[in-house]
Amino acid sequence: MSLNHLTIHEASDGISKGTFSSAELTQAVHQHIARVDATVHAYQTVLPNARPNTYALRANAGNATSVLQGIPVAIKDNICTENVVTTCGSRMLENFVPPYSATVMTRLEDHGAVLVGKTNMDEFAMGSSTEHSAFEPTRNPWDPQRIPGGSSGGSAAAVAAHECIASLGSDTGGSIRQPAACCGVVGLKPTYGRVSRYGLVAYASSLDQIGPLTKDVTDAAIMFEVIAGYDSHDSTSVTMPVPEISRSLHRDMTDIRIGIPDEYFGDGLDAEVEAGVRAALEVLSARGAKTKVVSLPATPYGIATYYLIATAEASSNLARYDGVKYGYRSAEAQDLMEMYRQTRREGFGAEAKRRIMLGTYALSAGYYDEYYGKAQQARTMIRADFEAAFQEVDVIITPTTPTPAFRLGEKLNDPLQMYLSDIYTISANLAGFPAISVPCGFSHDGLPIGMQVMGRWFDELTILQVAFAFEQETNWHLRRAPLSEVGDA
Repeated sequence: MSLNHLTIHEASDGISKGTFSSAELTQAVHQHIARVDATVHAYQTVLPNARPNTYALRANAGNATSVLQGIPVAIKDNICTENVVTTCGSRMLENFVPPYSATVMTRLEDHGAVLVGKTNMDEFAMGSSTEHSAFEPTRNPWDPQRIPGGSSGGSAAAVAAHECIASLGSDTGGSIRQPAACCGVVGLKPTYGRVSRYGLVAYASSLDQIGPLTKDVTDAAIMFEVIAGYDSHDSTSVTMPVPEISRSLHRDMTDIRIGIPDEYFGDGLDAEVEAGVRAALEVLSARGAKTKVVSLPATPYGIATYYLIATAEASSNLARYDGVKYGYRSAEAQDLMEMYRQTRREGFGAEAKRRIMLGTYALSAGYYDEYYGKAQQARTMIRADFEAAFQEVDVIITPTTPTPAFRLGEKLNDPLQMYLSDIYTISANLAGFPAISVPCGFSHDGLPIGMQVMGRWFDELTILQVAFAFEQETNWHLRRAPLSEVGDA
């Protein structure tokens, strides 16, 4: 096995035993990036010599004090990294170099992780396919003619193609879980407030959350433990202690109650995806888990609710990009107002403009109560549905996406169909609870299928235990994308 194919826990074990060094592991990752990223385009920026890290260097001598010490990781390009360009997939920030690092980046480096690059994404995290990057689309390592999902498509593709050992993404309406499903990797969205958003370039502040994309559930737990926890720089950060999940993944499933919502298994769900998830439920039932049908009646309002709240917050957050203090500035303008208009016209892509205009309209005088106010009421209804369901069950299991990865360009000119790609993931963001996607099968075209496990607020432990139990009974997570094998002897 090539070193770049290892998981975090496998690589950490090898470094600790002196089988290989962090430098050799990082070199293997960079060599594979050089072989395949011209096809995948997972990265926006590659750091050829890796970010200097004294903790990682210590790991080379076999003195590792953290499982992440010396491990090469990738970071989504909307997470600030000191002295490393952070573009958010937009011309607006094409040359922006942050003077500080996000809290999650600082915590990874404090544990000795090695940053190998920043991953491509839909512009300002607005998209479900990574086709809305201002620079180039990312391709799915299982089929380069397919999308990798979005907006964290670069992070998911980098893990699936083994161009890093693990990565971080951000999730506003499914942007970790949906690409994880499309690329056949594990993607975890923690509870809102669990992980600091300080240094995450904001899209929709009441929805955004940072989380890991990894090769297996154990790695997701390891990454979560490192990045989670209170941060005084983020006013939404909670003070609850973070459990040591990675050593508590084994659990008897006989006391687990699984909810199956009818609303997530109806029209629009691909037959192969449904079959994959139903088969996964049978695996968990065989382990002793009890299943029960639950109802989430407000589900049909989810898409409309999300696209009003998210775009309204985006309209406010993205108002700062006006060419005055940083970022792109038009050189054609003759006066201040024209500079504002030209800068935003030239700097933002079509999807970002669409969402800004929709959000501005929803917040405008005369329409605020009719649209944004009602969306907030619907959000409360959606949360209430889940609160009621979680009185009866421990987790809720659904498909992650309605279909496997679709072809590049297939939905690019049909925004509504593109938005429906997130129909099963947005509720976790609207209500704030944790959710994880794990591979649970493949389509007849050889494309990954993902199963979503949702849990109670701040109960990442249980959803990871359920995901781990399923993973131990199957080998879907062990399959490797064709592009990950390029160059192997």
